[in-house]
Amino acid sequence: MDVAYRGATVHDGTGAPARPGTTILVSGERIRLIAPDHEVPADALADAVSVDLAGRHVIPGLIDAHQHIATPPNRPLAEAALRRDLYGGITATRDMADDLRQVGDITRAALVGELEAPDIHYAALMAGPSFFDDPRTAEVSQGATPGKTPWMQAITDETDLPLAVAMARGTFATAIKVYADLPGHTVAAITAEARRQNIPVWAHAAVFPASPAEVIDAGVASVSHAHLLSYQSAAPLTTYKDKPKLDYARYTDGDDETMAALFARMRENGTVLDATASLWAHIGQELGEDADAEIRERARANDAISAALTAQAWRAGVVLCAGTDRDPALEDPWPALIDELVYFVERCGLTPAQALEASSRNGAVAIGAEADMGTLEPGKLANFVALTEDPTADLAALRTVTDVVKRGRRYERAGYVHPAQEASHA
Repeated sequence: MDVAYRGATVHDGTGAPARPGTTILVSGERIRLIAPDHEVPADALADAVSVDLAGRHVIPGLIDAHQHIATPPNRPLAEAALRRDLYGGITATRDMADDLRQVGDITRAALVGELEAPDIHYAALMAGPSFFDDPRTAEVSQGATPGKTPWMQAITDETDLPLAVAMARGTFATAIKVYADLPGHTVAAITAEARRQNIPVWAHAAVFPASPAEVIDAGVASVSHAHLLSYQSAAPLTTYKDKPKLDYARYTDGDDETMAALFARMRENGTVLDATASLWAHIGQELGEDADAEIRERARANDAISAALTAQAWRAGVVLCAGTDRDPALEDPWPALIDELVYFVERCGLTPAQALEASSRNGAVAIGAEADMGTLEPGKLANFVALTEDPTADLAALRTVTDVVKRGRRYERAGYVHPAQEASHA
């Protein structure tokens, strides 16, 4: 059955002006037509269910480009967080390595509509052997040996890379994530083999000892965590756990020349920056006044670097997507992604419309799904959000969701009860 969403002001995410009085005609999972209300053929409307969106603003579904939904695996928590995300306007998310046994099943259930959740695109992880004493790797490898599973592999110069990449692909992962404790030549070798097998590589911005420049020159599709880019100017890089001290001031006193050269390489290579820009601000808030002074100062300094480098990257023309990398706080009825977008505006110089583009069109580029999502165009998935206020004027409007459509399925915000409400009604 076709559905005609009528009367909306459509912000299609392509950069075109907003279109008032517009119909989005959905057939199955996909958009069939977007046109002024009065231009929609009568025969198309005759066979469609009509939904009145007069007075509403419609934007492409949001994409959280950096989440972890199974570290450690907790199915009820993951489902609750993902449901909150969907009803908050997120129609796709990128899981940046977890226990893929659970993530794979949640992905399937979200895809076919068994769960109210965004579509999930996930990564299998590769890192150097020394990384695998990290307790998180044990959490996501329960019943197996960390570093020796298809979704979490330890890589050395002796590793059979064609087999390792094939094993990662066998998890149905969208990409391989390169995390830590690998030299530049190994990052390049992994990326080259992954390209041969038609699977992209997502990486930390610094892999230790691989520098940001080595990671970018390897040809990875995206790099995560803006603050890690600052290690391009630090030496020597050894391991993920033994990071050198940074000269914080050099990055916050204006555009840095070393970073300018790095951003030029990213722009030329089409490398997407998954900045997770607001992460350190929230870490600082969560620490509280009783936390160790040195730890609080580190969070403050990393927050300042994140804001400064994200802003410089944006001014340099680097493609910026929006990810959170934050554990869900279920008492908040709205996704953490909204905070990231507000941070882009308040701390990094983006306009609300540019922040929305980072979380829709650029998010789709980051997960390699721009042919299907990220903008509202005929033929693409029917992933969009209806709001009572205009988010291109003020991102506070993102908390005025009335309807979310994902793959043609409509979810009404009025029907959503978040966990804090459930507890209060118990």
